[in-house]
Amino acid sequence: MSSEETTTPDSAPASAPDGPAAQDSPFRHEITSRDEAPQFVLPLVARIERAAPPARTDALETAARAVLVMLSDARSLGDGEWAQAVRDWQDARIRKVVRRARGAEWRKAEALPGITVTGKSAEVRVFPPVPLDGWPKELARLQVSGTELDDPEPPAGADPTHPVLWLNPHVEMTAGKTMAQAGHGAQLAWWDLSDEERAAWRDAGFPLSVRTADADHWRVVCAGDNPVVRDAGFTEIAPGPTVAVEGVNRIGLLGP
Repeated sequence: MSSEETTTPDSAPASAPDGPAAQDSPFRHEITSRDEAPQFVLPLVARIERAAPPARTDALETAARAVLVMLSDARSLGDGEWAQAVRDWQDARIRKVVRRARGAEWRKAEALPGITVTGKSAEVRVFPPVPLDGWPKELARLQVSGTELDDPEPPAGADPTHPVLWLNPHVEMTAGKTMAQAGHGAQLAWWDLSDEERAAWRDAGFPLSVRTADADHWRVVCAGDNPVVRDAGFTEIAPGPTVAVEGVNRIGLLGP
């Protein structure tokens, strides 16, 4: 259920929040100075109760919004209590790991500093970045693999007024892996925005859709200037594109 390094050589953003150049992107295959920095990971925990698991699409969208909530939280910015950890995480390779919890495990996870983001049925708690080998014990013991989720009914069409994170139709991933990839896509969209656009998206509640593209549309969204997440292939899948973000420009049209 994890996703670690990814790369976006075809459509990397011009800069990350604090200005590193695209040629030193945290989403590149090649070894860069980022590999010499201390490595951090963004932990996410999905609540998956046996009797009432969330719908897959809802979980994917909630995970993507959880990443945006962490990036935009006042504690992650400026002199906030999480700001240094977030900067350190973004200065190195970008890693996200999704684990699952239920019952008492979920209650213990909720007691740790973090933010719980809810969807229609999904709950995802995102935590400030931690060193790769410095996970809190309450999170380290949670399971990473073996979780699958389904949509009881086919999801409705993507909202054309909001950004859409399109999944590669040729790649099969577990729910957790896909949640992490959706989070990568949301982060790339965030990096593409001005401060004013970020504020508008945040104030609107980070509306977005996650859908699987058909083969024809996948070629279209990957051929343009859209941000594209490219997985480095360390877990589950071969290296290649996993998510393309369409409609980042729509965020500027969101009203107050």
